[in-house]
Formats: sequence, structure tokens, C-alpha cells
Amino acid sequence: MDKGESRSSEQGTGPDAEPAGAPEGGAGSHDTPGEGRRGGHGKHGEHGEHGQDGGHAGHHAMMVADFRKRFFVSLVATVPVLALSPMIREWLTVGETLAFPGDAYLLFALAAFIFLYGGKPFLAGLADELRKKRPGMMTLVAVAITVAFGYSASVTFGVPGKVFYWELATLVDIMLLGHWIEMRSVMGASRALDELARLMPARAHRIAVDGSEEDVPLDELAPGDRVRVRPGEKIPADGEVVDGESSVNEAMLTGESKPAEKASGDAVVGGAVNGEGTLAVEVRKTGKDSYLSQVIRLVDKAQKSRSRGQDLAGRAAAWLTVIAIAAGAVTLAAWLGLFGREFVFALERSVTVMVITCPHALGLAVPLVIAVSTALGAGRGLLVRDRASFERARLVDAVLFDKTGTLTEGRFGVTDTVVLDEGFEEAEILELVAAVERDSEHPIARGIVESAKGSKRGSDFASLRGKGVRGTVDGREVKVVSPKAFENEGYPFPAERIGPLQAEGKTVVFAVVDGKPAGALALADRIRETSKEATARLKAMGIRCMMITGDDERVARWVAERVGLDETFAGVLPDRKAEKVKEVQERGAVVAMTGDGVNDAPALAQADVGIAIGAGTDVAVETADVVLVKSDPLHAVEAIRLSRATYRKIVQNLFWATGYNAVAIPLAAGVLYPLGILLSPAAGAILMSVSTVVVALNARRLRI
Repeated sequence: MDKGESRSSEQGTGPDAEPAGAPEGGAGSHDTPGEGRRGGHGKHGEHGEHGQDGGHAGHHAMMVADFRKRFFVSLVATVPVLALSPMIREWLTVGETLAFPGDAYLLFALAAFIFLYGGKPFLAGLADELRKKRPGMMTLVAVAITVAFGYSASVTFGVPGKVFYWELATLVDIMLLGHWIEMRSVMGASRALDELARLMPARAHRIAVDGSEEDVPLDELAPGDRVRVRPGEKIPADGEVVDGESSVNEAMLTGESKPAEKASGDAVVGGAVNGEGTLAVEVRKTGKDSYLSQVIRLVDKAQKSRSRGQDLAGRAAAWLTVIAIAAGAVTLAAWLGLFGREFVFALERSVTVMVITCPHALGLAVPLVIAVSTALGAGRGLLVRDRASFERARLVDAVLFDKTGTLTEGRFGVTDTVVLDEGFEEAEILELVAAVERDSEHPIARGIVESAKGSKRGSDFASLRGKGVRGTVDGREVKVVSPKAFENEGYPFPAERIGPLQAEGKTVVFAVVDGKPAGALALADRIRETSKEATARLKAMGIRCMMITGDDERVARWVAERVGLDETFAGVLPDRKAEKVKEVQERGAVVAMTGDGVNDAPALAQADVGIAIGAGTDVAVETADVVLVKSDPLHAVEAIRLSRATYRKIVQNLFWATGYNAVAIPLAAGVLYPLGILLSPAAGAILMSVSTVVVALNARRLRI
């Protein structure tokens, strides 16, 4: 089975599917992360405004306010219910002190208000779940409060028995309180997209043709416009610096804590904060094409997409609903038939069982963790495109790195300097060669110039066809020639010192100063500073590290030795990389492929987890499951670590959401009644709500 097939089987009905038992719409539902975000960010990609109907955060805020209002109103109405309830008066030994004619009907009226007003979200949720034929948490709560109110009302109007309006009222209060707290947690976890949207400034200083400035809304900017960004201001759009120098803080966008130095020709990202200098930026991308808009779309898609764990949690919630109703019915029948207890007592046990088995915590367990992990990754420059594949990253036991641009910088740099004349020092040789090469456009020349710290520039530059270049530096003639030209000119070839460098696949050039050999420079694609640390961390996690490259065996071996790789595949053409990934998979390994997302696309698609590294401002890499903004192999390690941490939190949450039932259900049914231990419906609601709050808090701890 290839990755595409495995995704379809794991994701069920697709990114917009809802877990069984989860409400959608209506007064009795609330969208949890990963579920009902249909409104989303219709305008985020344009100019940072909220999406339709105020966005999902506005929807969550309204629901939080609604639950809060219903809780406090119901709580106020509960006080007289407690005072008028016969059982409470007996406990407080006040007897008939508070009794008065018609008190039973007033008690009924207050309880009816709490049932209809406070219980409205649960009753509406019941209708919604039954209409969809997916009974869940709302069904359980609605059945419990309906049975309690219906039976008590019957007693009020003549049926023999006892009323427990007070238990109905406290049950509704506690359920509303639990939902209020839960929604606050959900709102905090799902706020990431709106925080991203708020990174953009409201207006920009557009530079006119005559050099004057005008403040304009962001939606009036177009590619080709130039804007002025003053110290401390946010950059209004993706673009390129055309004038000025400054440091730019991109931490909120890329996770890179150190400000990046920007000068003419450097790319900048909309939403980043300018430092101490003033920049003139030419706009390249706006609206939905901007980096920030792409991030928002990816984060939103990831939070909506489904994982295997989420589907399992949804199915478990549906089964738990059936179990709860069945357990409630069995409890009622057992106390009535086997133990001969009165109907009120048996009914109370049945109601308590159904309340305590509510799967709300279970339905919240996975979506909350997904919301937190996705937002956490986005804040660190790690963007998840496919939740199911990201979940599989925890199982990865082999990582295949592309060499060029991933483990290496993808550009030549001086790795070794060999002194052939004791009258010269290494730094001096490099400076002389760089001074001559500064006027050359050859990649090797650029690598030498970038490696040198000096700023000398030679004169009388001339190209020696098939040999190298020549120039004058500080009055001395300097030639930079190839090994073959060096030998052809009759200079003794230092095979013992140069041979090992050539054996590593490095490019060697010789420096001849005033007709005498001065030294040699060896160049190679420079290894990233973090590559060795990344492989060391992966090995510590029990993961094999491999490399795939189109370079020859010598270059591959040199990189592998310095980075600490377990295995290399050399001389592999781009269209053959996917075959190597499949070869490793056939050994039984779960493989993550890490590449630049361009010529590595087939390999990224073939891998169990495709990680596109160094996407920069172009984050829409369609073949990758995870997109890393920075060209840093350590971020690939972080992706796997985050996947493992996310899975641990999901397991912990599922334990907290379901494990307590093993103890709570028997207690609710009354198995310890002979010992004097009995749970009321209100106590059952407290236990259920506590488990739900623990789940919400545990998901938030993922940030630690």
C-alpha cells in the first residue's frame, strides 16, 4: 500500500468529517479543533481580517459567553430550588420551617426554568445527534436531565414517589460549568490562526514614483509597489529589500529567535518586525499568495484534517454512549427487580450511571492535542499539511536526507587551505585568491569570495582559457589555476597533501604568486553547522540516518563521515530517488524523506513521511506532509519529536477520558452501597467534568 492509499483509509471521510458522537451546529454543539471550522479564514489570505462571521475564534467567544450566562442564571435559580427541596430541608433539619402553601408548584416552576433554559444546549444537542443517528455526549446528558425532570414533575402532580429537582438543578449547573471551562480551553488552543492573522499591520507606507509616501490599506498593495518600513514597524507584505539595512525579527513566523540581517536583495516576509534600520521593500506577494496566508491555510487544513487516533476516539465515544444507556437500563432493572428498591432510588442510580459515562472528555481528548501541537509547530516554523502522516512520524525508524541543500548549504565554500610556501599564511593565501576571483562569475570563484573575510580587489583581471584566472594584488601577480594547469606549467605536484582532498571529491585550485607556488584551496559544498547535531539526536532516538545524493561516492563518503551517517546512496539521479526510498521501506523501515521539495518531490511522496526543508517563503510544497520553513536539519528532528510528544499526549488524554469509567460506573451503579458509598447524579457530573478539565489542561501541557 502506498502512502496515498494509507491516507485514504486512515482519514475516513476526509478532512471535513466529524467524529461519531460530536455535535455539529445548533445550540447544543460547539466546534472543537479539527472539526466544525467551515467558516474559517475566508479573508485571512487577503488582509489579515477575520474570516466569515468573525472567524471561528469569534464563534468560540460567543459560545463561551453563552455557557457562562446560562451557568450563572441557572446557579441563581438553583438557590431557591435547594431551599425548597424536601430532601435538603431534611438534611439541614429545618423541616417545615421553609414550607408554605404552593411551594411544590414553585419548586416545579423553578426546576422547569432550569431544565428548559440551562438544559437547552443539551436538549438541542440531543435532537441534532438523533437526527444524524449519532448519539453521543449530548444524548446522555439530555436523557439524564429529561428523565429526572419528567419523573419529578409526575410526582409533583400526583404520582407517588420523591422529587429530586435539586439534583436536576445541580447536574445542569455542573454540566454548564464544565462546558464553560472546556470552551475556554478550546478557545485558547484554537486561537493560533487569529494570532497569525493579527501579525499583519493595518496599513503600509507606499512610495510613489516621485518619492513621496502615502499610507494605504494592505489590500491596495500590488506586486511591484514599493513600501517604506521604519524601525519597529511590521513589514506589510512579502517582498525584497531594495534599499537600506536592518535586522528583522521573524520569530513569530519562522521560529528563528535570532533577528536576521537584511540588506538590498534580501527577501523579507510580511508580518516580521523591522529592527533599528529603515527599509525600502518592493512587494512581491500579497493576499492569498503571501507567506503568512499560506501558513494560515496550512494550519487551518491541518487542524481540520483527521488522524487515525481521532477516528478511534470518535468511534469509542459512540460505543460509550451505547454502553452508558445500556448500563443505565441494566442498573434500573437490577435495583428494581433483583434488590426490590423503590423506583426513585433505582432511577437515581440509572441517571448517575448515564451522567458519569458521558464521553465529552473523550471527544475533546484528540482534537485539543491536535490544535495545540499544530499551533506549536507553526510557531516554530514547522507546518503540518497532513495529520495522518504527521502522526506516523512517531514510528519513523529511518530518515533519508537529500544532500545538496539539506545536509549541505548547496553552495561551494573553502574547506581546506594548504600552504606550499612557508612565506605565506593560510588567511593570506585565501585573501589573495579571493581578490583575483572577485571579478569572476564562476561558482567556484563565488565560493572562494564568500569564504574570505577580506575585501581586497585585484586589478588587471584576465581569464586564462582552460587554466584559470590571473590578476594583480598589491603589486604581485597572482594566478589561480587548476591542478592540471599547475602540473602543465612544470610545478611539482604535492600529491601527498592534495591527493586525500581530491579523494574526498573536493575541487582543488592552486595559487601561484609571482611565479612561485604559494598554496592551494580545496572547495566543496559546505556542510550545514547543524547537520551533525541533527543526526546525533536522531540516533539517540533510535533512528537510522541515511543520505541520498547524485554526487559520486567520494563526495558522499566525505559528507557521511563528517555528519555521522549510517548509510549513503551515491550517484542517484533525481528520478531514481523514490526507488531508494522504496528500497529502504522494503527492509521493513518506516521512512521519513527530508529534501528541498523540488527535485525530491517523487521521493517525498513515496516516503511514509515527507519533510520539505528550507521552503523559505514558498511553503506550498504539495508533495510534503510536513513543511519546514528554515533550511535546518534540526527542524526535521523537532518534527519527529513533536509527533512523538503529540502521540503521548493523545494516549494520556484517552486514558484520562475513559479510564475513570472503570471505577466510576460501578460506583454510580451502587456496588458499594452496602458500605455506605453512593454517588449522586451531581457527584457523577463533578467526576465527569473533572476528567474533561484534566484532558484540556493536559493538552495545554504539550507546550512545555
